[in-house]
Amino acid sequence: MKGLPDSAPAKPGKTRPEWVPDGAGAGFATSIVCGCRPAAGAARHPPARRRALTIDDYTAGVRAGDPTILGRAISLIESNAATHRAQAQQLLARLQAHSGRARRIGITGIPGAGKSTFIEAFGSHLTGLKKRVAVLAIDPSSSLTGGSILADKVRMPRLGVDPAAFIRPSPSGGSLGGVARKTREAILVCEAAGFDVVIVETVGVGQSEVTVRTMVDLFLVLMIAGAGDEMQGIKKGVIELADAIVINKADGDNRPRALGALADMKRVLHYLQPATPGWPTPALPASALTGEGVPAVWDACQAFFSHVEAAGILARRRHEQDVQWMHSLITEGLRTRFYTCLSVRDRLPALERAVADGRMPAFAAATELLGLANLPGA
Repeated sequence: MKGLPDSAPAKPGKTRPEWVPDGAGAGFATSIVCGCRPAAGAARHPPARRRALTIDDYTAGVRAGDPTILGRAISLIESNAATHRAQAQQLLARLQAHSGRARRIGITGIPGAGKSTFIEAFGSHLTGLKKRVAVLAIDPSSSLTGGSILADKVRMPRLGVDPAAFIRPSPSGGSLGGVARKTREAILVCEAAGFDVVIVETVGVGQSEVTVRTMVDLFLVLMIAGAGDEMQGIKKGVIELADAIVINKADGDNRPRALGALADMKRVLHYLQPATPGWPTPALPASALTGEGVPAVWDACQAFFSHVEAAGILARRRHEQDVQWMHSLITEGLRTRFYTCLSVRDRLPALERAVADGRMPAFAAATELLGLANLPGA
C-alpha cells in the first residue's frame, strides 16, 4: 500500500505448521499466516522444522520423563491424521506395560469454583512431598469457531515452572462430559513417564460432567458457598458420584459462609449412597489462596486409596474402565467410518435439506445413510 513502511501489514502468506504430515492434502486447513513484511534488507530464512521423531524416540523420551517429547507424544495421540493415528497406536502399545502405577484423580466443579487455583495449590503440596504430578487440563472449545484459549497453564504459574510437574492443556473439541477425546490415552502416557499423580481438570460446566468418573480412581468435586441449597445438592448428579467434596475459598470474610456450605453438604451426603462401597464421602473445607486445608485433602485421598486397594475396589474399577474405554473407541471408530464414507458424504447434503424442509422424516434419512455406510438401521 502506498505510503506504508516495509514493516506494515502485508497480504498474508501461508505456510504449513511443522506437525502437518508430508504430502497432506487440503484436509488440513491449519496454516501459519505471516502478519507483516520483513524489514528491508533483512535476511529471510525458511522456518526450521523440528526433527521428526520415530516410535523409538517417543518411547525413550516418554520413559525418560522428557517434558518436550511427552508433550509431542500427546499431540501425536490427539492428532486426527491417519498417519499419526497409526503411530499413536504403536506408541500406546509400547507404553501400556509401563502404565497403571499412578494415582488418577479427576477434579471438577462449577465455573468460578477455583479449580485451576486449587490444583496449583494441591499440586505444589504434592511436589513438596517429592511426588511428580501431571495435570491434564481440559479447556472448553467454542461451538462457533471450534477454538480454545488453553489458558489453564497461565493460571498455574508456580506449578508450571515446577520441574516435578507437567501441565498439558487440551481442547474439549466438542466432546461431552467435560473431558477431551483422548484424555484416557494422555493419562496412560503420563503414567508411563513416571508421574506419581495424574490430575484431570474438567471443563467445569455443570451436572452432566461425569465422563471423567469413568477414567479416574478418585473423583473430587470442588464447590463454593452459595452454589445451591441442600435440595439442589441432592439433585446434582455429579455429587452422587463424588469420592470427596471440597468447599473451596474458605478464607477471609468468606470463611463463615464456606463453613455453612460445608455443614449443608454434610447433611446432603447423609442421604446419598456413597459413590465407592464402604467409603463415606467426606466434605472438607480448603483455601486454594492460603493453602489452608489442602494437606487435609491429600490425607483424605491417601485414606481413600488405602481403602480401595485393600478392598480390591481399585483393580475392579480400572478393569471396568478399560471395558468402557473399548466401547468408547468402538463408537468413535464407527462415527469416523460413517462420516468418511464417500457415499454418505455425497448423499448427506441432499438429505439434510430434505429433513430441514420437512420433505423427509429424520428417521428415514438416517436409515438411508446408515444403509449407504453398510450399517444396519435403527
